[in-house]
Amino acid sequence: LNQTEYTQPCMVAFACGVSAVLAEQGVKPAYVAGLSLGEYSALEAAGVFTAKQAIELAAYRGKAMADAASGIDCGMTAVLGLDCDALQRCCDIAADAGVVQICNYNCPGQLVIGGEKAAVDKAADLALAAGARRCLPLNVSGAFHTLLMHPAGDALREKFQSIHFAPMQFPVMFNCLGHEMAQNDTVATLLEKQVQSGVRWEATVRRLAELGVDTAIEIGPGRVLTGFVKKTVGNAISCYPVETAAQLQQLLCTMKGA
Repeated sequence: LNQTEYTQPCMVAFACGVSAVLAEQGVKPAYVAGLSLGEYSALEAAGVFTAKQAIELAAYRGKAMADAASGIDCGMTAVLGLDCDALQRCCDIAADAGVVQICNYNCPGQLVIGGEKAAVDKAADLALAAGARRCLPLNVSGAFHTLLMHPAGDALREKFQSIHFAPMQFPVMFNCLGHEMAQNDTVATLLEKQVQSGVRWEATVRRLAELGVDTAIEIGPGRVLTGFVKKTVGNAISCYPVETAAQLQQLLCTMKGA
């Protein structure tokens, strides 16, 4: 297993465990969302997958993504301080050098582009010329959430034919939509699309705020999503990161009003 294939199921397992503890203590969400891999944890929390299914699917997805990236000179670059329309124009111009597209809409002023390295580098140069504050190449093993992941989407579609998708216990916000699924959508189709299209996290956060969400729990390492929420809706949503047992205990005390 490469690092991606190893860490992804571990992260999902951690999230499943924390979600289980929260549920046992009566802390149940009104909505769930997860960025990229986190969508599988969100679906597990919503009852669509068992923990075993979510962990196994994370491992399968990681391998499929690694296989899709094999032999391609890929790149991903964070672009700071440029709006999505201006960055899209840069990608359109750079497309003559290969595949490049916006693959993460994280928060205002922070986007990520990915694709074939030559095209990504060209788009980044154009972005700087267009007024971007900084362009930071990311240390990744593939161009995730781009058309180069189409083979991974195909592999997931085939895998999902043997997977049971249970009904949602509460709504899930989907990465490729930035909001809840429509009546004619299926979870399988949206997950297949997710791996090869942009993650609309800013839209997801705005939708949650629109729905009246005022408290969010970030499960996993660091406070990256908490930062994205703050930059998107300010103090409208209070975030509680949970990475350690101490943070989990503190959260439970807070939720119970202690």
